Amino acid sequence: MKGNFIYSNPTKIYFGDDAQTNLATALAAFGKKVLLVYGGGSIKRNGIYDDVMKALADARKEVVELAGVMPNPTLDKLHEGCDVARRNDVDFILAVGGGSVIDYAKGVSVATWYDGDAWDNFWVQQHDPAADARIIPVGAVLTMAGTGSEMNGGSVITNTAAKMKLTKAFSDRVMPRFAIMNPRYTFSLPTYQLAAGIYDTFSHIMEQYFSGDDDSTSDYLAEGLMRSVIASSRVAVKDPKDYEARSNLMWSATWALNTLIGKGKRQDWMPHMIGKGISALTDATHGMTLSGIAVAYYRHIMPYGLPRFARFARNVWDIHCDGLSETQQAEAGIDALAAWIREIGAATDIASLGVTPDLIPAIADATILNGGGYKSLDRDDVVSILLASLPTN
Repeated sequence: MKGNFIYSNPTKIYFGDDAQTNLATALAAFGKKVLLVYGGGSIKRNGIYDDVMKALADARKEVVELAGVMPNPTLDKLHEGCDVARRNDVDFILAVGGGSVIDYAKGVSVATWYDGDAWDNFWVQQHDPAADARIIPVGAVLTMAGTGSEMNGGSVITNTAAKMKLTKAFSDRVMPRFAIMNPRYTFSLPTYQLAAGIYDTFSHIMEQYFSGDDDSTSDYLAEGLMRSVIASSRVAVKDPKDYEARSNLMWSATWALNTLIGKGKRQDWMPHMIGKGISALTDATHGMTLSGIAVAYYRHIMPYGLPRFARFARNVWDIHCDGLSETQQAEAGIDALAAWIREIGAATDIASLGVTPDLIPAIADATILNGGGYKSLDRDDVVSILLASLPTN
């Protein structure tokens, strides 16, 4: 490995089919008043809400509830959460849900007591909270695997007025203090959300893997994670209640984005930038925006990182490459990726997400250009990738 780095991750994980029994104990270290944050109410139908409320009662907590966090949390919703947290002077935020709910909770944790424009300071200018800033600690009960938000500092917020969807990767201080991870809590997810989470996980790994040319331990870890996701996804899409498959997917999603496999790497993240541009204009499901552009994106950058793409074919997809040129190997790997996206039921194009040709210029304008991995994209590249992600017939 050639890169220099510091690695730290303070999140304590409680994992397994009795993980929720640790929630009351995990809560004991924090203050009395808890802001309980969740989404549209599915946790009340599947029993998770009852488990959480029992743990809160056992821990003798006073609970303030904030429901209705949407899949792409908005700035307006962030302001609502900050107002609730301030008025009730909460000591802790417990996020019960998937990545959007946990991302949102982290946003509320830093913005509630910030005296200024939190959107501009944290998400636009990418500043971190001041050393003496008051930050409300966060814990998570995970109900959907995919984002890795349960063990990182990321917070994604959508400003609908500005048509911008931005990520701020906060430092260790904002990472969840603990995460309760029971794979059974993911069993009731609709198949569409299952596929979106699977592909989101896989994209996180690829966007760290497709950069650099050194012999990096991080890349060997990434290949193992990708192989695990592929194998477990094939079981889970056929039997969504297969515990082992769902537990592997949940754990892989966490390690895909808890910052470990990106250490020593330049990293890419342009698929996420393009995907966020799509979501900002269409409100499409995040993981599906990534799968919808994946094949076009990787075909576009493949010539600039050919050895890595050929390795991807051999080591991730087990493609027998005897007699194939490096280019043919690389193309076979992308073909395998395309076939797997179809197999798991993820989006294979962006028209299915509400993108029409006339929206493409606006999506390109909403896409942040971050330097990329093997190729530094410009706006024309983004337009080409989006056009190539539309159906051909």
